[in-house]
Amino acid sequence: MCDKLVFDLSQELEGSPNVFIKKDWLNILDNQSGNYSASQSVIDTSQLSNSNKFLSFRESYISAPLLLTLSSTATTFAPATAGTSCDYALGLKNWFGSIVHSITCDYNGTTIIQQTPFINMWNSFKLMTTLSWNDVITTGASIGFYPDDPLSWSYATAVAPSGVGVCNNTNYQGTGFGVTVTGAYNNYRSNQGNEGFLKRQTFINYDPAGVSGSGTYAGLLTATSASNIWKSYISQKVNSTASVPGVFQISVRATIYLKHLHSFFQNVPLLKGVFLKLTLNLNNSSVTFDSSAAGGNLTLSESSVPSGGVQPLMIASAAANNGGAACFVAGTYIASLSVGSICLNQSQRSLANVLGGAVGSNIFLYVPAYTFSPVFEQAYLSSPLKTIEYTDVYQYQVLNVPAGGNINSLLTNGLSNVKSCLILPYFTSMVPGGAGILGTLAPYQSPFDSAGCGPTSPLISLSQFNIVVSGQNSIYNTQRYFWEEWNNQLYGANSVNGNLTDGLCSSLISQQAFEMNYCYHYVNIGRMLDVEQSVPKSVQVIGQNTSALPINLICFIEYGVTIQVDILTGARV
Repeated sequence: MCDKLVFDLSQELEGSPNVFIKKDWLNILDNQSGNYSASQSVIDTSQLSNSNKFLSFRESYISAPLLLTLSSTATTFAPATAGTSCDYALGLKNWFGSIVHSITCDYNGTTIIQQTPFINMWNSFKLMTTLSWNDVITTGASIGFYPDDPLSWSYATAVAPSGVGVCNNTNYQGTGFGVTVTGAYNNYRSNQGNEGFLKRQTFINYDPAGVSGSGTYAGLLTATSASNIWKSYISQKVNSTASVPGVFQISVRATIYLKHLHSFFQNVPLLKGVFLKLTLNLNNSSVTFDSSAAGGNLTLSESSVPSGGVQPLMIASAAANNGGAACFVAGTYIASLSVGSICLNQSQRSLANVLGGAVGSNIFLYVPAYTFSPVFEQAYLSSPLKTIEYTDVYQYQVLNVPAGGNINSLLTNGLSNVKSCLILPYFTSMVPGGAGILGTLAPYQSPFDSAGCGPTSPLISLSQFNIVVSGQNSIYNTQRYFWEEWNNQLYGANSVNGNLTDGLCSSLISQQAFEMNYCYHYVNIGRMLDVEQSVPKSVQVIGQNTSALPINLICFIEYGVTIQVDILTGARV
């Protein structure tokens, strides 16, 4: 094979014709004027539709300012002191796009993307099954993406230094990341350090006061310079006094590609004159927790997400050597995530040392605009009507399935052109059967658990599992075993060549990851005759919960949508 490649390359001519003679990156503000207290952002492209250039929404991205704020009235809270620094105490769950709870899109006044709650869960699954590790290395820092370690979580029914419930918030890697195995029961790497959490912290926690060699980073890039170039960094840290609470803030500039938010943008051709209106519902959030002492137990008392979606914040463990061990002295703490430059938690906002974000205050949409070479433009416009085929998502929840209980639920009684079904299992609460917030708060709203942004609740298998479409089983033999779901359904889903070509694979999920903490139950239900695609079909899930705890299922059904547009005018035909 390599000999033929050498021969083919030797015959290639150098150079290629220029298809485009110019590429400009255009940017527009959303309509919120920097105010995101309603947890919503609206972007319309009316300013771009008159540019007389071809727009590539496939490459477009949203640039959003985020402000992470941690505060405490504890008089010994000292985030600005090196020995009690909070630089590794606060972070985000996987992927900046997890701040988007739902999205809708109007195309020239007609809705083409329906509002689907928890769309970030579906999108996280798509990223986990389409990206490769090379993608993570290249673009991870830009999009805030690095998968959580599926083996480092722990589970506690009573408060502990890492929190309570499922906790995957340890970030101490240890010497050589070793695990004690002599005379030990297997706990994989439980409490040994979640590399994904640590990596994501390093994407955003540049500290000008950080020590590099014999000096601080400020000698090379000051806080003022970081703010001027809108680089994510630690923008405020003030120690507590007897009269003034301590404050720690990180200003983040987040990149979210439109193609990762919805498949429409992945499949849209170059368009001229199109008017789009995007509405994003956002996961602004805050948490309140208590620490018993430095290195002591962390007790959660409140987790608020006004949209009802995923809690994007993660609080680092206070166990020895972890990011919260020294800084979380005895006292009450508030942590919040605000989109924009204004802290939206009212209790924190009134504090003297809480500042605004330092990396801009508005959400921007960046869109590349191309100018064709005349010959190629004529060829492109020779067939001005283009068909866009993409998929939208329908969401349904199956609640309170008891341990050992059977599942037999109708997800929809009529949906045409169905493509796939994804089942995400979560425990019914942080601690099923627990008192107060522990028995009512969903795991994906816990700041200690990475659930909802890739991981599910751990060690959940659905036995006797099948997806029934209009009375017909999608899986020929009802699925009984863990490894059947991995080998027969999940492996190769959304991946390059279905992972059939060794050496050319994508997806970030191994069988072990699937079994432990990424318990996706996914079935391709789109195999049918063309004449059947327009026929509405019912979709039903059946199975048995083999977990020792009660669970909820968040179910997504992917279905195909087709629209036809005029690429010259942007009109929908």
